[in-house]
Amino acid sequence: MSYTAPLKDMLFNIQHLARIDHIAALPGFEDAGLDTAQAVLEEAAKFNEGVLAPLNWVGDQNPSTWKDGVVTATPGFKAAFKQFAEGGWQGLQHPADYGGAGLPKSIGAACVEMCNSANLSFALCPLLSDGAIEALLTAGSDALKATYLEKLVSGEWTGTMNLTEPQAGSDLAMVRSRAEPQVSPSGQGDGSYKVFGTKIFITWGEHDMAENIVHLVLARVSGAPEGVKGISLFVVPKFLVNADGTLGARNDVHCVSIEHKLGIKASPTAVLQYGDHGGAVGFLVGKENRGLEYMFIMMNAARYAVGVQGIAVAERAYQTAVQFAKDRVQSRPVDGSIKASVAIIHHPDVQRMLMTMRGHTQGCRAMAMAAAAAYDIAHHHPEAETRQQNQAIYEFLVPLVKGYSTEMSLDVASLGVQVHGGMGFIEETGAAQYLRDAKILSIYEGTTAIQANDLVGRKTLRDAGATAKAIARQIVVTETALAQSGSADAVAVAKRLKTARTAFLDVVTFVVTQAKTQPNAVFAGSVPYLMLAGKLVAGWQLARSLLVAEELLAKGEDMAFMQAKITTTRFYADHVLVAAQSLRDSIVEGADSVTGLAIDAY
Repeated sequence: MSYTAPLKDMLFNIQHLARIDHIAALPGFEDAGLDTAQAVLEEAAKFNEGVLAPLNWVGDQNPSTWKDGVVTATPGFKAAFKQFAEGGWQGLQHPADYGGAGLPKSIGAACVEMCNSANLSFALCPLLSDGAIEALLTAGSDALKATYLEKLVSGEWTGTMNLTEPQAGSDLAMVRSRAEPQVSPSGQGDGSYKVFGTKIFITWGEHDMAENIVHLVLARVSGAPEGVKGISLFVVPKFLVNADGTLGARNDVHCVSIEHKLGIKASPTAVLQYGDHGGAVGFLVGKENRGLEYMFIMMNAARYAVGVQGIAVAERAYQTAVQFAKDRVQSRPVDGSIKASVAIIHHPDVQRMLMTMRGHTQGCRAMAMAAAAAYDIAHHHPEAETRQQNQAIYEFLVPLVKGYSTEMSLDVASLGVQVHGGMGFIEETGAAQYLRDAKILSIYEGTTAIQANDLVGRKTLRDAGATAKAIARQIVVTETALAQSGSADAVAVAKRLKTARTAFLDVVTFVVTQAKTQPNAVFAGSVPYLMLAGKLVAGWQLARSLLVAEELLAKGEDMAFMQAKITTTRFYADHVLVAAQSLRDSIVEGADSVTGLAIDAY
């Protein structure tokens, strides 16, 4: 159950897909070239392989515990988090003005993947802090930034996001937590509020790994409009902060329980009670009634990161399955080439499963890297038009990274159990943990259906399919390059890619033209649309990889790696991209059978 960071594949993506040389030419990223990327990733690998990975199984067997309102992390986690913070890993992608390293997402995403592969439960804590930092950077007042950002960026304090309530899951219009503005003796508001309510499913909402926890909480100010338009966002710290930055009194927010879960057991999922003893002191982020807008900043950062978590779990499951397949001796080869039992990795169906795991993982990693590069350009390019184009691409890709990669991780983790056979159903091999841990990824930060609805509504309908079609035009460029290559692999991949792209465009047209007249038909196919788009974009990025690998192979560079990249891409095209046409048919032609059954007939 050991973990080895896939540095070679990560650096290949950073260099050739994200084009780190171009990103390093952007203002603010001048020191973020390939040498920096390699040095940072190598150090991250050492920490994650040596410190966090050994605690993954420990956390599953010894979850965080709650007693009398106090949550104690899994043994070893607190010391590991101290090393994480001291190593500067929390601030890797955050501004130098607040103590961060200010590195591009293209480098940071690879480090985030390593952390999640090594220990998913642990990695959730800094993931939520990242979201809190992003929200404060975007909407926080100067006072809030001065009070909280440096401590969050350093990892001395951690952050959470508090959305869900017992009656309000995905439907945040039903949020009931309330906030009352406080009045000073002079009759003027002092800028603080008293917050009351119950929040559930709060990841790392209480723990002993940091001195303070900074909760970002959705609540309604008295008299606010009904629905989502009346929600505000507040900073509610576990401990109040004195004017000199030291910690003051304990705030009126308390953990009343933690959940007992299928997976990610070391990550405490808290029920937090606000205001049982007079009201929790909170501070408004931005303006009243714009909380959902600000919270989406956190959610979008988290959604990309959760997609990376899916890739991370898939990588860990793949590595474990490969090692088992090389060690487990069972049965003679079907071709009779060896007259004795062999390691099961020699058997064609095991190879098929491993190649499926490998192709999915590398494809989604490449897609996530392409999205990270778009993000970096969108935030740092000097030309406004280029920034806008890349922002649109990044936003289109986020539901694919989140939705497709997390669903992919379930398939890969399940195949990992299957490769192990009966031993995969035994906890001691570790394969089952990856499957259990992966399940939550397609649920939290917006279920796959919510990601698909976002893809349809905000990302396709809003611009009448313009961004989707722009991506398709870029794919045509890759198809042309593949055809010009002329190799058997390139030509075969070009054929599959063209078919998938055509299917994708058929669906985009269906969504754009039928959404108003047949909304149920369009949304019945929303998740298949997301799956089709995810397969296509991941396949496109692998196709780009194939072109690079062929070029470098001709130069004699790292021939084993380059040939493996070509073979993996060919497999993905032949076994994954081919599903695009059937998905297209089910979306465009199969909606009636989705909604045709009477409700009382279920």
